[in-house]
Amino acid sequence: MGQMIDVKRPDGQTLRAYFADAGRAGGPAVVAIQEWWGLNDQIRGVADRLARAGYSVLVPDLYRGKSTVEAEEAHHLMSGLDFAQAASQDIRGCVQHLKAQGRKVGVTGYCMGGALTILTLTMAPEADAGVVWYGLPPLEYVDATKISVPMMAHWATQDGAFAISSVDALEQKLAEARVRYTGHRYLAQHAFANETAQGPGRIAITQYDAAWAQIAWDRTYAFFGQHLGA
Repeated sequence: MGQMIDVKRPDGQTLRAYFADAGRAGGPAVVAIQEWWGLNDQIRGVADRLARAGYSVLVPDLYRGKSTVEAEEAHHLMSGLDFAQAASQDIRGCVQHLKAQGRKVGVTGYCMGGALTILTLTMAPEADAGVVWYGLPPLEYVDATKISVPMMAHWATQDGAFAISSVDALEQKLAEARVRYTGHRYLAQHAFANETAQGPGRIAITQYDAAWAQIAWDRTYAFFGQHLGA
């Protein structure tokens, strides 16, 4: 459905990104951020799904063409990623690219992408809203006072990658900064919205849950519809 395009970063460098066009000039848009696996078919599918719902979507290629199905390699790729650069340059560049087309732009991401969504909301003032899926960065890197747009998050209470206690601490920080935030918790495991979470090479802590995933998607559509336009 989509295609790879070039996007200019704030520093003038060029980034490749997957673009799923909803075919609505000036319509709402979303920047979607990969899990640690890379820009693979699953995250392209997320972009295509959002495009079918009326949102034009960019997925930045954070690993510069690399992806994997093996957890060890994914950890290696993620460990080599400069999160501050990814948020302030790659992802912000995608937000700016879509904003230049007269669109309202949301940011969303999964696992590693969820953590990057939070960082991006502190570094990309052009964004209009954000939805986080089961991922957060170390709290010392989160300046919640810089988040000026509405934010929603989906957390898994049985998450073996991001303990729910760390979510408690994040939400306290967001509350103190008066962020317009809504958090939802699901009796689920990590990556509960990733339909490939039980595929080859996946790790034991991931578990897809179609019922919770659909509820989270419905809430996401309602949230983006409210803040970006349907």
